[in-house]
Parts: sequence; structure tokens; C-alpha cells
Amino acid sequence: MPAIDSLIERLRLLPHPEGGWYRESYRAAAPPGTRAASTLIYYLLPQGAVSRLHRIDADEGWHLYLGGPLEIHELDDRDVDAAPRVTILGSDLAAGHHPQHVVPAGCWFGAAVAPGAPYALVGCSVAPAFEFGGFELGDRRMLLERFPRARDVILRLT
Repeated sequence: MPAIDSLIERLRLLPHPEGGWYRESYRAAAPPGTRAASTLIYYLLPQGAVSRLHRIDADEGWHLYLGGPLEIHELDDRDVDAAPRVTILGSDLAAGHHPQHVVPAGCWFGAAVAPGAPYALVGCSVAPAFEFGGFELGDRRMLLERFPRARDVILRLT
């Protein structure tokens, strides 16, 4: 597996505000003043780093490229009393991993590399296109009040 530094250099990745490294690799063409149909990024999360809990205003598909597995944790405002949903993005289908996963628009979510894996390199596809104006980082206190059953996940990913 390529080293993290090599991936950052070869893919020209930049630090991401939620944690990890990224680069937008595709944005659909759109007339001026309109939102593009979709975007695609590379996203690299090293072991020990987390993708902090956040939400966006569009559906986001996650696709595993290298490394992993990656744990994706979701908190749904429609069922605040539910336990957090965990999806393992990985290549071991017999172990229940998923090679791709879609997080619905408006859902709080974050991610961490599974124990023992050095990193996860994924692609994230957003439709309609990702816009930073539709991105919100989670506030720890607000999330703890809203999702009492998700305390451990919130403390880990905020």
C-alpha cells in the first residue's frame, strides 16, 4: 500500500476543515449562478484522525479506493432516540463491509479509520454539488443534548 505522504503528494491533497486530506477532482459544469449537478473528491483519513461530525445539504456517496476499513457514524434528526448507525466501508463483504455507502442530505455524520488500518482513501460523490455554504460542523454541546444515546460517538468525533 502506498505511504500516506506519497498519496498526499501524488493526489495533491490539502487539509480538510473536518479532518483528513482532500482535493476536489470533479465538478459538473453549470450555468453561472446555478448549482452544479455533482462533485467528486478524494478524501484521505489517516489512523488516529477523524472526520468530525458534520452535515451537508446534499446526498453524499462514499467509495473505498485504498486502505480501510472506515467506520461511518450517522445521527439522524428524524430519530434522535435511536443508537448511532455505523456502516463499515471496506472490501471484506463476508464480514459485512460495504464498498460504497450513501449518507442522506441533512444527516449528521463523521468517520474514523478502523483499528489496525493505517488509513482509508475514499472518494466522496455529492449530488447536487457540494457547496461550503451547505456544510455545517457539529457543535459538541448541541449534539450531546440532541442525541443522548450517541454520547461516545459524539465525544470521539467532535
